[in-house]
Amino acid sequence: MNPSKAFRTLLLYRIGATLSYQITMVAVGWHLYEITNSVVSLGLIGLAELIPYFTLALYSGHAVDHYSRKKIAALACIIHMMVGLFLAAVALGYLTPPVPLIYTAVAFIGIGRALLRPSYQALFGQIIPRDQLTRYTAYASSAFQICVVAGPGLGGLMIGFAGLEWTYLLAACCGAFGLFGITFIKVVQEKSGKLSNNFLKSFLEGFHYVRKHELILSVMALDMFAVLFGGAVSILPAFVKEVLNAGPETLGILRAAPAAGAVLTGIYLARRPLLNDSGRYLFLSVAGFGLSIIAFGISSNLWVCAFFLFISGCCDSISVVIRGSVMQLTTPDHMRGRISAINGIFIGSSNELGALESGIAASLMGLVPSIVFGGAATIAVVILTYRLAPHLRKLHLKDIS
Repeated sequence: MNPSKAFRTLLLYRIGATLSYQITMVAVGWHLYEITNSVVSLGLIGLAELIPYFTLALYSGHAVDHYSRKKIAALACIIHMMVGLFLAAVALGYLTPPVPLIYTAVAFIGIGRALLRPSYQALFGQIIPRDQLTRYTAYASSAFQICVVAGPGLGGLMIGFAGLEWTYLLAACCGAFGLFGITFIKVVQEKSGKLSNNFLKSFLEGFHYVRKHELILSVMALDMFAVLFGGAVSILPAFVKEVLNAGPETLGILRAAPAAGAVLTGIYLARRPLLNDSGRYLFLSVAGFGLSIIAFGISSNLWVCAFFLFISGCCDSISVVIRGSVMQLTTPDHMRGRISAINGIFIGSSNELGALESGIAASLMGLVPSIVFGGAATIAVVILTYRLAPHLRKLHLKDIS
């Protein structure tokens, strides 16, 4: 199958699943805050998603390397569809009590994510030629971020103008679109004689590979600890209500702002990949992310806040493209599922624990101080990693492509 055509086909799946997830999570955050009026409840959304994600992620990586990647991807889309329909019933009052049911639905979203990430990454690495991985990683990042723009924007607008129940139904329809897309992916999954059907042995093979590969390990660690403290987006519903005194439409704008920056940066990087001095660009981008979060936290004007979130998205896109290229270029095909799952745990734990950290910090320190603290902690992580990982400072993607 032509790589360009195969890539477009794979994007149908990724776009549908990502839109479904983004719309659902925006709606869930607004739904819970309306009921509880508590920033801690927003942080617990991350924990509710993290526990099942963390529990299943390693096995899903093993499954992706041993069984049909298409079927696993399809199952992820089905879960997104069912969660959307379930939450629509909760919003309509057909199922009660709402709060525990919402957290239960979020847990199933965590299961869907655990299946989606390794299946997508494995399929991506399988259909894209090695010498084009960096370029297509940038395109994939841009497409993903477009969904992150459209998802929160659509979610906020739908909540404001149509209600939560229609927002959840839209998320279910997007999941169905992803399921439709996965049927067009044509791949032949090659089996390696090195594969073990024993889960524990299979997992340990992936774990030892990551542990011995300093470049992969340092990239994962930098992302996990930096994003852990920079999770201001998770408490945006509270920021919109308490600082900006606005409604769900404003939430949609602010959720979309970082993704808009990431889209434009990703398109630029697809045409001009950072093959030289990649490590230095990685450190600068994560530090820029932390600074932009601090500037966002001390702002009280909608468009100033949106601007700094836009800049945070630009910085994040550089980091995502470089990290994604490292992962794809250094991972053998028969281990893509497991390495992606281990990487997903690093990223997933940082995002979801970051959401919990942000919620708890906001309740203890106050909303704005907690955001500023998170940005400063991200910069501290960058400085520490820069000192401890000289091989990452010297990274040039051209040397491993």
